[in-house]
Amino acid sequence: MKASGLRSAVLVEKEFQDLEVTYPYYRLKEAGVSTFLVGTRAGERVAGKFGYPVVVEMGLDEAMGSRFDCVVIPGGWAPDHMRRDPRFVELVRKCWDEGSVVASICHGGWLLASAGIARGKRLTSFFAIRDDLVNAGAIWVDEEVVVDGNLVTSRKPDDLPAFMRAVLDLLARRG
Repeated sequence: MKASGLRSAVLVEKEFQDLEVTYPYYRLKEAGVSTFLVGTRAGERVAGKFGYPVVVEMGLDEAMGSRFDCVVIPGGWAPDHMRRDPRFVELVRKCWDEGSVVASICHGGWLLASAGIARGKRLTSFFAIRDDLVNAGAIWVDEEVVVDGNLVTSRKPDDLPAFMRAVLDLLARRG
């Protein structure tokens, strides 16, 4: 994939699912996409659910003024923390409104619901938040990866290879 000029954000907040941040982050970079770990404040060290730390490369305020071709929402408990900060919700909604690829895995669907993106979309997530997404108007299915327009969703870390193939396929059409 030739992705020069494309930009992506991988969202981070405390208790992210470690693989669901690092795997997409490095796969996007490997594909030539300028990729940023976006969190509350640049320079902040954030620990994942299993203790793996990352350093936020771009704060939310700067990210709001940036254009991204893709935003990745990881799972773990991070999406529950993210949706409490209106800037995370606004950033995801802004990317959606601009036609960016919005990619959510595991519990990331919580942020899709908070951003008003789930309604009428065919998607998947970790099974425990199925009811939340159905109540937000989503058409929930139990599949490894689901693509509905520019929305890519998966259920769990085991789905990461299929998840990232789908994300990179959509991005290849842009680059």
